[in-house]
Amino acid sequence: MKGEGRTVVVGVGNEFRRDDGVGWAVVDHLTDLARDTPSLADVVLAVTDGDPARLIGTWEGAELGIVVDAAHAHPGRPGRVHRLEVTAEALTSSAAASSHGMGLGEAVELARVLERLPRRLVVFAVEGEDTSVGRGLSAPVLAAVTSVADRVRREILRHRRRAG
Repeated sequence: MKGEGRTVVVGVGNEFRRDDGVGWAVVDHLTDLARDTPSLADVVLAVTDGDPARLIGTWEGAELGIVVDAAHAHPGRPGRVHRLEVTAEALTSSAAASSHGMGLGEAVELARVLERLPRRLVVFAVEGEDTSVGRGLSAPVLAAVTSVADRVRREILRHRRRAG
């Protein structure tokens, strides 16, 4: 399903590592919203474990790619959301980093070299509290899911207004 104008939202993480599953939870919430929200009907909603090849394959050819992932920050504030728009310049390290071995930044830079970035890529990183083995988000991260899903929806609508 590649093509001009395609929008992809990717939840990155592992739902069996507590707060690392926030990206999946946001995509689940958006899936529920899409049933009654015509503006989300044609959006591709996907989840991945963060493997760079799968991530790049999911967003390849998209006009707008949005990634939702858990992050660690020092000092951290669980549930705080960071928004980053990927530009033509290489990503620099920041206080917020992916909770995966190979960070999202490395996947983005690999996609840039391979010329497989979406035309526009926005990342929402949610600071986590607990990445121990198990299911279920911590209270502050769970509280952020609805607002992140709403921010993603508004990002899509803004993008479409600018493009149209």
